[in-house]
Amino acid sequence: MSQIVDITSKLNGSVEEKKLSINDFKNIVLTDYRIAQESRQASLTGRKEVLTGKAKFGIFGDGKELAQIAMAKAFKKGDWRSGYYRDQTFMLATGQLTLEQFFAQLYANPDVALEPHSAGRQMNAHFATRLINEDGSWKNQKEQYNTSADMSPTAGQMPRLLGLAYASKVYRNDKNLAGKTEFSVNGNEVAFGTIGDASTSEGLFWETMNAATVLQVPLAMSVWDDGYGISVEKKYQTAKQSISTALRGFERDDDNDGLLIYNVRGWDYAALCEAYEKGVAICREQHIPVLFHIEELTQPQGHSTSGSHERYKSKDRLAFEQEYDCIAQFKKWITENAIATIEELDAIEAEAKETVKQARRKAWDDFLAPVKKQVAEAAALLSDIANTSEHKAVIDSIKTNLVALPDPARHNVIQALKKALQTVRAESNPAIDKAKAYLKNRTQEGAALYNTFVHSDSPLSPLKLKAIKPEYEADAKLVDGREVLRDNYDKILGTIPEFLIFGEDAGKIGGVNQTLEGMQAKYGEQRVGDTGIREATIVGHKNRHGTAWFAPRGRDSVFRLFTLRGANP
Repeated sequence: MSQIVDITSKLNGSVEEKKLSINDFKNIVLTDYRIAQESRQASLTGRKEVLTGKAKFGIFGDGKELAQIAMAKAFKKGDWRSGYYRDQTFMLATGQLTLEQFFAQLYANPDVALEPHSAGRQMNAHFATRLINEDGSWKNQKEQYNTSADMSPTAGQMPRLLGLAYASKVYRNDKNLAGKTEFSVNGNEVAFGTIGDASTSEGLFWETMNAATVLQVPLAMSVWDDGYGISVEKKYQTAKQSISTALRGFERDDDNDGLLIYNVRGWDYAALCEAYEKGVAICREQHIPVLFHIEELTQPQGHSTSGSHERYKSKDRLAFEQEYDCIAQFKKWITENAIATIEELDAIEAEAKETVKQARRKAWDDFLAPVKKQVAEAAALLSDIANTSEHKAVIDSIKTNLVALPDPARHNVIQALKKALQTVRAESNPAIDKAKAYLKNRTQEGAALYNTFVHSDSPLSPLKLKAIKPEYEADAKLVDGREVLRDNYDKILGTIPEFLIFGEDAGKIGGVNQTLEGMQAKYGEQRVGDTGIREATIVGHKNRHGTAWFAPRGRDSVFRLFTLRGANP
């Protein structure tokens, strides 16, 4: 058992700090195994749901379970994630996702109570944290795990990741923000990024890693490397076939700031836990960016439900993926270290299958319940129309076809009613009027379900602010426009501590058009500062969920003004 005690030092805090008993340690490991199995079963079941027609498309995180569980151990309340569509295990491990919500999103359930991440509006495996209350006020982000909304464009999450990390640096260094207690604890929050290895070829990735290294911000970047970008091997994707090797020039040394690089195999549970614990602790405490290159991952079901990986992977590669599947290796490690028996692990796997089965069934039933109710209501209306119409046979046929649908959708109800009303367009009676009213109500309901959440509708929505027209004194002095802008910025900087200005040439020289003349000298480099020519990450700077303004764009300068989280609009 001494081997197990040594290994526990690699798991979420040392034995001495956590005072773990052997039973405590066993419970941690088996809980992780259960999460991994539930996530894997969700992926397998999700694929079946797509292939049987219950969902339109599926993309999953199978093969990445162990690394994401290790990452979750280092993730604390107040931290942020900016990732992509492979992170379901991490979301499950941190409690930001339930299995029912996973399937609700797969089915595109528009009910925000059942699918709180996007109300069915995004592709599956796209997650987000609710950041504001119903009244428009901010939630206390220190007391929750925070995830910025995922996006599908490869590397699109990267500029925003920099902004999230940079905000922690600002909160740590600007004492005027110490009172913003709902957003930060002395800048101790880490921004966690995730990306597939192939997507590191995107310019946004390189720009962000360069900016993070220059700025020295608490950014923890995980690259999930399974050897392919869809069907294209990484020898065609990445210099030297290794993103960590390619980034060695960014690495920290005794003479220069830089980032820390960890290379870990995605099936090595103990090494993963140790790397994330150590790396994120340094990132959090010292604000040094960290890259976790997680190699030898697998993708058991291929890239997505749109194709089969057997078409492009060799037999040797497929054999490797079967042997070094992270869950298979985790199971082997557990038994070799006498943490649990094969029988115990098989029981956990069986329970995971049943848990996922029940979650899928509940999510599907919840998704269908309101639709089935509409089908029943529409069927009754169609019966009433048929009983008073000369086109009874046609209306009865429409009703029969609607009721016979095994898995109806809302549009089936709309189509059936429209077809029936078109058939009886020359007739007039109360049953037809009732059906028309019902159809109008369903159309309005559909608009509420699918066309909302584009903009905030809280009392604090910018769309509800009243315009304040400018007023001029009769003897107002005529000055250059740049002076008006400069004095306006001066007023804002002096009254809103969250307000920052940064961009190319915005600091030292005050902008090429002098609209920021003297502002850096008055408010300091952090409030009014220069950046390199990295325009995507300049835009990304403004993120951490504040109110954004955009300054005028000069001939050869770009600068962005923004307030960090919690600013008054």
